[in-house]
Amino acid sequence: MVNRYRGETVLMVEGEPLPMRLSLGALAKLEHAFSVDSLPALGERFSGGRLSARDVTRILTAGLRGAGSSVSEDQVASFAFDGGLNGAIRAAIALLDATFGDPADESATEAGAGPRPPQPPAA
Repeated sequence: MVNRYRGETVLMVEGEPLPMRLSLGALAKLEHAFSVDSLPALGERFSGGRLSARDVTRILTAGLRGAGSSVSEDQVASFAFDGGLNGAIRAAIALLDATFGDPADESATEAGAGPRPPQPPAA
């Protein structure tokens, strides 16, 4: 079970829930990976509405590592995500919402509270 007040969410891979959380260390690594110098700049980078496959992989990897996993980006890129590409994108968006959104707002994941991350393509 995830604790939204801690910024936790899950990534579903082959029916297994993998916990994710963007810890301060994970956020610092994302700042470095995306060449930004602050958390607001990182939030703005994600709110631009464009995420590449590499971006999604980096976000998911950082979230998994922030929750204690030792997976590599290559391993995450090879996962069979529940829901395919859309499932991976939704998980990345949910993680960003859990991190930057209002934890008291139960609809934050669906409503895109906080910095507005991009929406997954329609199925």
